[in-house]
Amino acid sequence: MAHFLGYDLGSSSVKACLLDGESGRVAARASYPQDEMPIEAPRPGWAEQRPESWWDCVRQATTLLLARSTVTPRDILAVGISYQMHGLVIVDGNGRCLRPAIIWCDGRAVDIGERAFGILGRERCLEHLLNSPGNFTASKLRWVKEREPATFDRIAKVLLPGDYLAWKLTGRFATTVPGLSEGTLWDFRENCPARFLLDHFEIPGALLPDLVPTLGEQGRLTKGAAAELGLASGTPVTFRAGDQPTNALALNVLEPGEVAANAGTSGVVYGITDSLQADTLSRVNSFAHVNHGKDRTRLGVLLCINGAGSAYRWLRKLYSEPGYDRMNEEATEAFSDVRFYPFGNGPERMLENRGPGAWFEGIDFNTHGRAHLARAVLEGVAFSFRYGMRVLEGLGLEATVMRASLANMLKSAAFRETLANVTGVTIELYDTDGAEGAARGAAIGAGHYKSFEEALGPLARKGIVVPSRKSPGRLEEAYARWELGLG
Repeated sequence: MAHFLGYDLGSSSVKACLLDGESGRVAARASYPQDEMPIEAPRPGWAEQRPESWWDCVRQATTLLLARSTVTPRDILAVGISYQMHGLVIVDGNGRCLRPAIIWCDGRAVDIGERAFGILGRERCLEHLLNSPGNFTASKLRWVKEREPATFDRIAKVLLPGDYLAWKLTGRFATTVPGLSEGTLWDFRENCPARFLLDHFEIPGALLPDLVPTLGEQGRLTKGAAAELGLASGTPVTFRAGDQPTNALALNVLEPGEVAANAGTSGVVYGITDSLQADTLSRVNSFAHVNHGKDRTRLGVLLCINGAGSAYRWLRKLYSEPGYDRMNEEATEAFSDVRFYPFGNGPERMLENRGPGAWFEGIDFNTHGRAHLARAVLEGVAFSFRYGMRVLEGLGLEATVMRASLANMLKSAAFRETLANVTGVTIELYDTDGAEGAARGAAIGAGHYKSFEEALGPLARKGIVVPSRKSPGRLEEAYARWELGLG
């Protein structure tokens, strides 16, 4: 029996998926923890996690997964990795972490990236990096060099979260072209690591790990890792990519014009293009997609709203009876004029790296309750999607259909309908996730499937939301008031 294991290392949990390679269907799923991994904030605007805790979650998720399946370790032919993007993990020569990881929503390096953008030149950065250095991994590393020089001097390798997990599995320090691109460390014009940015930040190129293919053998499980996880030593790791590219793979979003959406901790619209282009204001960002190659340009243009599911989670914690199902039910008919702005999870790229914080408007103490607040949060996130999608349209990515997993905020009928109606875009819903995408990627990378089409053939649509023509006026007026309040 041929099975493939996929991990999705998120900022909330680690998900694991076993894929039956013969039927193409999921054999088992698991996640850990059941609640959510903590994010440490030593200072306002900072966000850190301890990579050692990620590994513990991987071990726990694997134990749960194997307990839910009759698959033996030898039946698992390859492993794939999906991971939270843009994080910084720094290790010594033995792979020991030198400090907590600085994760994707941490805002401490914004000014460093903006200064580099000005000094190096807007045109040069956008032509070669397709992005401003912004708040990405390279700028975070420069922050360590400036603020924690003794720690910087001890660095042997700079890793992304997925690279760290791959090292724990294989004992090999390595990364990929899409990985370097998400850290603004890849030069698309020269097709090599971005030496000019490394030189500007005074970062030795030797700190970058070796390159391995996104799809293909990247290393094999060590005896120690296999023993900890209950897997077979020597099992190859054959896929690695960030969570948004992997989610797009899971949804069969691979070719120009195709669009994926996600409303987890952050809200994301991810569209594919074959053009090396960039937003001049860096409100959206372009990275190498899983099927990108030197002679075949495939970029994922990423619109990210940091405060999406994180806003809904914040509200849930305020409820005396927490539970998303209850919140979604209450919000369904709770129409009101309350407006919500979900920008309280770090600097927002679509707002040009401003971090205005989150706020409500229009609350009436005599008429509004928690159901109205829940509805306002759902609508505020949907309105943020519409606001950001105008930038994508300016780059020629005008979506008519979005594919999304039936998960997180998209479990809410009120959110799905609002998002479809306010954007005018049909939403196709699928029962898949990043862990399943990583497992399918592993099967492709191992050669079990000969093409993406073969790997994604079993993908079945679970639902569709078509924009309604009923009462468009209320929603348009509500959005207009919301945008006005944003300034």
